[in-house]
This record gives sequence, structure tokens and C-alpha cells, in this order.
Amino acid sequence: MKDLGMSWAEIKNTPRRELEGILSAFSEYSILHSFDGYGDKDISEMAKNKPEVRSQYAQYMEANRNLKEKLGQVVKRKSIKHLIE
Repeated sequence: MKDLGMSWAEIKNTPRRELEGILSAFSEYSILHSFDGYGDKDISEMAKNKPEVRSQYAQYMEANRNLKEKLGQVVKRKSIKHLIE
């Protein structure tokens, strides 16, 4: 809860439903900004030492794609099927 900047008294006075919403929003924020500033090459280099970085990066990319779709921005998906056509 330190990341949220809330004191223990504030946490105790906040309804549980609101705390769950705050934590959910913070989790989504953390995912959406976890790899800001990194490119594909940077991720490949990091994944050599820590393979779990690839799955975290995939989660980051999916979250960003979903956000852009919700905002109405056009998202071009890269796939082999798309390249064949």
C-alpha cells in the first residue's frame, strides 16, 4: 500500500470495495507502464538472463493493445495469416 501513498488510517477508513478498485487500477497502471521506453531488442537482451521477461512483455503488449482498442485507435495486428494475404 506504500505505492498508493495511503496511510494505515486512510486504508482502515476506506470501504473495501473502493480499496479493491484502487488496487485493480494500480495493478493495471503497473502493467501498462512496466516496459515504457524499452524496444523489442531491449526485451530480447533482458530475456537472455530472465526468460520470464518475455511473458511479462507479452502481457504488457496485450494490455496496451486492449487499451487502444477501447479508446478507438486502430490497432494493426501482426500475424502470419495477415502476411500471407
